[in-house]
Amino acid sequence: MDWQALMLSLELAAVTLAVLLPLGVWLARWLAYTRFAGKGWIEALVVLPLVLPPTVLGYYLLVSLGGASPLGRWMAEVFGVRLTFNFLGLVLASIVFNVPFLVQPVQRAFESIPRQLGEAAAVSGLSGWQTFWRIELPLAWPGVLSAMVLTFVHTLGEFGVVLMIGGSIPGETKTIAIAIYDRMQAFDLAGADRMALLLLALSLGAVGASFFASARLAMRR
Repeated sequence: MDWQALMLSLELAAVTLAVLLPLGVWLARWLAYTRFAGKGWIEALVVLPLVLPPTVLGYYLLVSLGGASPLGRWMAEVFGVRLTFNFLGLVLASIVFNVPFLVQPVQRAFESIPRQLGEAAAVSGLSGWQTFWRIELPLAWPGVLSAMVLTFVHTLGEFGVVLMIGGSIPGETKTIAIAIYDRMQAFDLAGADRMALLLLALSLGAVGASFFASARLAMRR
């Protein structure tokens, strides 16, 4: 069992979720409540990582963040930081390919909230921030919870984009999914089987807990 790869995957999933959650909730709420020309194009961009092949998405991320790109050169010259083949690169890639998994469920949750509640809150003197915290977020919480679990589990199991942007550097970019692939390449089927079962158990446990929590929330309403 490659425990180092497992811990790296858990750390990557946690960091990705911590960074993407506030940004994703803000974007989802904005898309749910805003009407403007070109909104469909922004929603298409949000969904794009979901429909692109991982190799294509990984290639464009590598081109955009690599040392030969303007952004990559600027980060290296000014801050001495590389954006590829390290943990930072994995985080950036994970944020990009998880955008649809977090934004779409949360957007649908906000869209299901009756507009009259927001109007009533405004009449009652609540500010926009108070309305969000006291009314909108509690009502949208089942969708937010589902999105959090999807993002976390998807990050744990992602392979193609992670391999292209980070490679397979032990202790730095080698995740549990890549470790399983490496064991398969080495014909260590027993080792691959143990790690695959562990990843399956983690994913099933997270999804099951999400459904249980959502059901409990629904019963309280």
